Amino acid sequence: MDQPTAVFKAFTPSQAKPVDQSTTALKLPPSTFRPLQGDITQEQSTPTRPKPVEPKPVAQQPAEPERTRQQPLPPRPPLKILAELTITPPLPETPLRTTFRRLKIWTPLVLLLLVIFAVVQFVRPLPDPKLVLSADPTYTFEGGPLQMPWPSEGQGAAEVEGVGSLGTYGPQKPAPIASVAKTMTAYVILRDHPIKGNADGPEIEVDRTAGEQAKAKDESTAPIEEGQTYSEKELLQLLMIPSGNNVARLLARWDAGSGAAFVDKMNAAAKELGMTSSTYTDPSGLQSTTVSTPLDQLKLAKAVMQYDVFREIVDMPNVTIDGIPTLIENNNTILLEPGVTGIKTGSSTPAGGNLLWAANTVVDGQKRCILGIVMGAKDAPQLYQKLDLAIANSLKVIQKAQTDVTSAAVVTKGQVVGYVDDGLGGRTPVVSTKELKAVGWPGLKVSLQLGDGGKKPPHAAKAGDVVGQVSIGTGTGAVSAPVALARDLVEPGFYEKLTRLG
Repeated sequence: MDQPTAVFKAFTPSQAKPVDQSTTALKLPPSTFRPLQGDITQEQSTPTRPKPVEPKPVAQQPAEPERTRQQPLPPRPPLKILAELTITPPLPETPLRTTFRRLKIWTPLVLLLLVIFAVVQFVRPLPDPKLVLSADPTYTFEGGPLQMPWPSEGQGAAEVEGVGSLGTYGPQKPAPIASVAKTMTAYVILRDHPIKGNADGPEIEVDRTAGEQAKAKDESTAPIEEGQTYSEKELLQLLMIPSGNNVARLLARWDAGSGAAFVDKMNAAAKELGMTSSTYTDPSGLQSTTVSTPLDQLKLAKAVMQYDVFREIVDMPNVTIDGIPTLIENNNTILLEPGVTGIKTGSSTPAGGNLLWAANTVVDGQKRCILGIVMGAKDAPQLYQKLDLAIANSLKVIQKAQTDVTSAAVVTKGQVVGYVDDGLGGRTPVVSTKELKAVGWPGLKVSLQLGDGGKKPPHAAKAGDVVGQVSIGTGTGAVSAPVALARDLVEPGFYEKLTRLG
């Protein structure tokens, strides 16, 4: 075996050749154990005696540099090294930093919501402007309470149409009304068969029943005969002026087919008019079971007096009708008194003397309708005298009302009576364009209303533009004056639109 092969032979420590000085420097002192840390040079060695080294087999391979037992770490990626050098470690958490971080997160969202809110507020529709009354809503006429000459018996009431009540007297309980019931009969006929203008209405033939009842001695009748033909207007005249009971029943059969069916219509009409204390059992009022109250009769009077033909008929002291040879006189004997215009008399033993009346008075050049009723006049020996007593008592009330009903300036021209509220806090005053006088009497309290007349105020307008009216009273008794803007009405601005909550 050549020389290189001989190096693989085993040998004992005693046979080993001494190593060079550099190798023996690797031997550690016997009393101390130290792990190797990298290559140890000769300058680092100590003069300790080397420990015998177990011979190792030598492999035939290229000589390599001697390596330590500790392997070097793998090289780190460049990006990781760069990240370690550039990323700043997070600062320790504090309440202030937490709050600041949350602000950075939520502030943009809040700002976005605020922008959306502002846009919505700006483009959403504006509320409708409204007229609001700022003047005193009531006015009381001077002079103290009105003293009316009411009768000492029975019951009654009076009012100025569209203005208010002049007062009442008596128990205000249902009582027989006798022929005053024919007012409801006329109302139902005209409601179902209205007569307009100068027309007379349809022709109606007198039946046998009506002709026979014309001969009755114990009730008021009209002298009509079977087979005669009269217009609706003529029969209404015979109903209301001489108070023909037979004509009332004839009209009932013509309208509803029978008296019972017509009575049902009378009671239905009373209910519609709010006459809650009235009961009708016959179209003429002859039966004492046909009862009503003063206030209920005034509701009926207001409704039936809306018909021109009815007002014309009840204001006639007498009438001439073809086919009837005699002049027909009205039982209401005060129709010739100034301003008295109707309406219907009624008398019977159970009812006493009754008069449902109407009269006019002139205030500031305009007619004002006064309605009233006197029921239950019985302080007289004869029935006709009881009726005369009711008529006389009614005239006293009428004349007192005509004297005391007057007017007063409640609103002056140019007076601020209210304002236009734009719904967002803006108020633009409005003024009356003329003097407004109210109709009344001593002690009466009237109410003011400010309205737009069904036309809503605009969002913007010029000073002087009419935007509504101020009024007093209702119905035919109402008086009013236009109201105009005292200054320009300006549409709400951006701030008002933005800050509105409703």
